[in-house]
Amino acid sequence: MDLILWRHAEAHPGLEEGDDLERALTPRGEKQALRMAGWLDRQLPEGLRVLASPARRTVQTAEALGRKFKLRAELLPDGTPDDLLELVQWPQGRGAVLVVGHQPLLGRVVAQLMGLPGGECAVRKGSVWWLRQRQRLDQPQTVLVTVQTPELL
Repeated sequence: MDLILWRHAEAHPGLEEGDDLERALTPRGEKQALRMAGWLDRQLPEGLRVLASPARRTVQTAEALGRKFKLRAELLPDGTPDDLLELVQWPQGRGAVLVVGHQPLLGRVVAQLMGLPGGECAVRKGSVWWLRQRQRLDQPQTVLVTVQTPELL
C-alpha cells in the first residue's frame, strides 16, 4: 500500500479567531499547488483514491490536481494519526491513497510510521511525503519512497 501525504500549499494567515477553515491559498500557494500537482499527475498510479480535509486551503490544493476527491472531517487540523490511518486503511489497504491535509497531523503520521523519536516531523507547505508499506522477510516495513517540495520541482 502507498500513502501519499500532501500538505496544503501556502495560505493567508487567519484574521479572526474561528476563521481557520476559511483561509485561502495565497498567489504563491496557488503556484505551489499547481507545480506539485503537475509532478504528482505524472507519478500517481491508476486507481488512486484522493481524500482531503474540508478546509478551504486543502480543497484548493486538491483541486489543482484536477482529479475527483472526497472531503473527510478526519483530516481537519485537529485530527489524529490513528483517525487518518484508519480512514486510509493503513497498512492492510490496497493500492494508493493521496491525503491532502495539515500540519501537525501529517508530520505526526510520518513520525509514527517511520518510528521517529519525538512523535512529530516537520512537513513543509505544499510538500509531498510518499510512504509505502511492504513485507520483507515476513516483516512489515514502512519505506519512504520520496519527499518532494514545490520549490525543487
